[in-house]
Order: sequence, then C-alpha cells, then structure tokens
Amino acid sequence: MSIINEDERIQILKDLVAIPSVNDHELQVANYLQQLLASHQIESKVLPVTGDRANLVAEIGHGQPVLAISGHMDVVDPGTKTDWDSDPFTLTERQGQLFGRGATDMKGGLAAMVIAMIELAAQGKPEKGTIRLMATMGEEVGELGSKHFLDAGYMKDVDALLIGEPSGWFVAHAHKGSMDIRFTSHGRAAHSSMPEQGFNAIDPLLQLLQDGNHLFREMNQQTNELLGPLTFNTTIIHGGQQVNSIPDKAIAEVNIRTIPESNNAEVTKELKRLVAIQKEDGAQIDMDVYMSQPSRAVQGDSKLADLAAELGKQASGKELKRGGIAPVTDASNLLVGKPQDFPFIIFGPGNNTPHQVNESVPKKMYLQFCDLYQQVFEHYLTD
Repeated sequence: MSIINEDERIQILKDLVAIPSVNDHELQVANYLQQLLASHQIESKVLPVTGDRANLVAEIGHGQPVLAISGHMDVVDPGTKTDWDSDPFTLTERQGQLFGRGATDMKGGLAAMVIAMIELAAQGKPEKGTIRLMATMGEEVGELGSKHFLDAGYMKDVDALLIGEPSGWFVAHAHKGSMDIRFTSHGRAAHSSMPEQGFNAIDPLLQLLQDGNHLFREMNQQTNELLGPLTFNTTIIHGGQQVNSIPDKAIAEVNIRTIPESNNAEVTKELKRLVAIQKEDGAQIDMDVYMSQPSRAVQGDSKLADLAAELGKQASGKELKRGGIAPVTDASNLLVGKPQDFPFIIFGPGNNTPHQVNESVPKKMYLQFCDLYQQVFEHYLTD
C-alpha cells in the first residue's frame, strides 16, 4: 500500500512547479525536497554551488551496487505568461494533462523519482545496494550542477545511472552533444555615405555563418545510427547601432548538436579554420566556445535498459523502442570515464512539449512512473 496517495503525488509536483527555478533558485527546490525527504525519515544534503543555486544528494540502502538516479531542478523561461492558457507556475489539469513550466522537463520525472525513493524506504528497501539521488542545478545552461557532482566524486562508485528526462514510453541510451559558441566581429565605424572610411563588422560575420551552414549542413554527410546528423544553427545575432552608420561590432551565437562521428573537438577545429579564412581577408573575429558538452552513447542491452523496457511495457501495454535522443543531458558530465558498456538510460515521464508554451505531462503517465521507478530500482538492485 502506498504511503503517498495520488492526490499527494500531484501536490508534490504542483509544489515543485510553483517554485520559479528559471535558470536559478534551485536552492529553493533543494530545500523543499530535503524537507519532503526528511518528513519520511530520509536524510539528504543540500550542496551549495553559488548564490541561490545548489545541488541535492540523498541515499537509501547501503553498499554495492550503487544505482544513481538524477534529475535537474531548473527550468527554462516560460516567456510571456499571457501566451499560456493558465499560469505557467500553477500546475493545472485539463483533459488528462498537467500543465506548467517544468511539468515535463523535468520536475515530473524528479518528483516521481523522489516519491519512488520514499515508497521503497518505507518498505525497508532496497535490501541490497544503494539508490543515490543526485538532483542537479544548472542543467538547462551548461550542466554546471552535474559537473560539481562529478568533481566531488559522487560517480566514482556508481554501477548504473538513470536520468529521468522526459523520454515517455521510450528507453534512450544515447544523446547528442551540445556546443554554444559566440563569434564577435570587430570593425570600424563610419558614416554610411562613406563606407570606405570604415569596416563593416557584419559582412565577415555573415560570410562566416554562411560558410558554417555550407560546411555543416550541406557538406557534412556523416550521421549516427542512433542520433542522426550533426545540426548547426545560428540562434542569436546582433549588429549595428543605427541604419546610417557602418557597424563597428557584430555578434552571433550558434548552437551545434554534435554526434560521435563529428565530435566537439573536430567541430571546434573546423570553425577555427573558417574564422582564420575571414581573418586573412582583414576581419577581426573572436571565437568563444562558452559551452561544450559531448555526446554520449552506450550499449542499449544493459540489465537496466532491459528492465526499463520490460516493466515499461507492462505499465504502458506496448513495446518500448530504444535508441537515442537529440537533447543533451547531465550524462555528458556524469559518464566521464565510464566504459561503453556502462548501464545508462534516459527514462522518464513526459512528452514533446519541453520549452514550449503550455508545457504539460500526461497525468496518467506521471502517476505510472511513480510506481514504475520503484519496480525498476528494486529489480535492478536485487535480481
């Protein structure tokens, strides 16, 4: 018999969504989770990182094997609230969906993992091994929280890792890498009627971006069986102050989703080469790779993946496919040094609404994962 009933499970998710941890304020989420766990006699540690930002770690059980479970506490900006059909920070049920920022990415998965730990601990489980929750800050921008866990040694004795990102009824064991790069072009200002007296900072930047599109979109034919092709996108661009002045500065930022066949180091090398070509023509362009997380791919037939697929089939009534996903996860850091046969999966409640207006999670699926996680955790440690 569950000690946390359905209404309480919904309330826990509602409480988490109500904390506006938009790229910040994860300490408030960590404090809430610490109090919730403590109310069920589970100790945890809040690990400050900076300002109002922190990680949280909690364990039940003891000894080996160690199953690490992880979810992030931050969410992305909901944008203009009036674009939503309901307050993004108030969990709202409509037609079987629970709407709210973070409902699917990924406070739904985080809540389900915490509830599963509470339920298992109340039963005196696991009888063998350890379940270690690592709730991270800063996943949406830079994966800083998982880097802190890695550096502090929390992955050294871990035998398997489950990240509760919103896969839905799909078991992922691979994800693309992600790179954020800023190009700053420096020119010389002049009146637009006398452009020869200046140097237009926008022109070489546009050529660089065009060269990047050509190289990575048109010429790069490499693809990964699980992840597909590398993607290259300019997502931010600024330049100029007024229409009749030659701009002396222009900035563009690009996001690249990498694959093992075109990894981060190779992409960096190629972009530096394209920048050098522009410099040969007189441009002054600085390149700043301010975020670089590698792709991850492990074997898809581990005991952990098999359990998730088998138990997920029982819960959903359908076969669960396996493979890779495009979004980067904290596994970029947490799997550093782990072999290709390391048991790792991405498996959590959700749908395709992350980062969107009216983000939601299916209510039934969220509640199913609260029980499904208990089964996966216990079977992995005891079978």
